[in-house]
Amino acid sequence: MKQLPIPSPCNDHSIRFRTWQKMAEFVKKKYEQPLHYLTNIQLKQWDESTGDENRPIAGNIIHPSKAEAIIWGVEEFNRKCSSHLYLAKLWHSDPKYRDFVDLVNS
Repeated sequence: MKQLPIPSPCNDHSIRFRTWQKMAEFVKKKYEQPLHYLTNIQLKQWDESTGDENRPIAGNIIHPSKAEAIIWGVEEFNRKCSSHLYLAKLWHSDPKYRDFVDLVNS
């Protein structure tokens, strides 16, 4: 597996986002790196915890450069500390994974 370096966050004040998942999309495009599966799950859970995904929370509470640093911190932890067995169990229980695998196997 290719090792991708964790970039240092920039201080770009023009970044605007409404949810953690939108911020993650921006980070993926900016650095041209995929985020870890567990990072994506964590960001989705943070967005869902508001009860209303359309309500802007992250962009109003946390400065964009700090939010980017938080995402990279979570990403670094997941890259270094996640168990391949735990990931396999998560993927196996994910209905989207099942849809993708069934589509490929057909």
